[in-house]
Amino acid sequence: MEQYTPIFIDLSRKSCCVIGGGRVAERKIKGLLHTEAQITVISPEITSTLQQLHHDSRIQWIARSYRNGDLRGAFLVYAATDHREVNSSVVREAEEAGILVNDAMSSENSTFITPSVVRRGRLSIAISTAGAGPAAAAEIRDTLEQQFGDEYETYIEFLYQMRMEVKARVSSPSLRGKLLRRLTEMDVLEHIRTGQFQYWTEEQIGDWISHNQEDV
Repeated sequence: MEQYTPIFIDLSRKSCCVIGGGRVAERKIKGLLHTEAQITVISPEITSTLQQLHHDSRIQWIARSYRNGDLRGAFLVYAATDHREVNSSVVREAEEAGILVNDAMSSENSTFITPSVVRRGRLSIAISTAGAGPAAAAEIRDTLEQQFGDEYETYIEFLYQMRMEVKARVSSPSLRGKLLRRLTEMDVLEHIRTGQFQYWTEEQIGDWISHNQEDV
């Protein structure tokens, strides 16, 4: 059984190469668009969606077939053609160069796999079956999308902003931790769901920190 370590990678400003321009490549690229990666697609033809992304300068398109050496300088690669031998060549070049590579036709030939993801702003929940059941992963994702609604985007953003304020105002690491844990014990999510939530003002944040420092 394949053993994978869950990991989130910062791809901003990193070169990511997608070999192939069909529907599978399109799905891979849509996942990369969240990351501010520098995306290059190599394929004689691409879907209309990818053509629009190229027109909008969100991806670079090299309109030809893959050639050995095309991966030079890439950080991450998707082999997403419908030709097994081409994908295998891409994987071979990537592995020789120490580049992370995913073969869309074969998880066994990949050094990483792409999970199903639920996104709510800063919140990302990744689901993987280690390549055994993509349909099952999609079903689990659908369940989690119902469980973690849009209110979590506001909630996590609130926690992020409060974390930044606490770090700026409180010097003690142990006290910071206690204050941030106390935030998660509050009924913020319920207030968001019922429309009662408003982001705190600078004065409210200061009052809350001062009051709670006295209690911990």
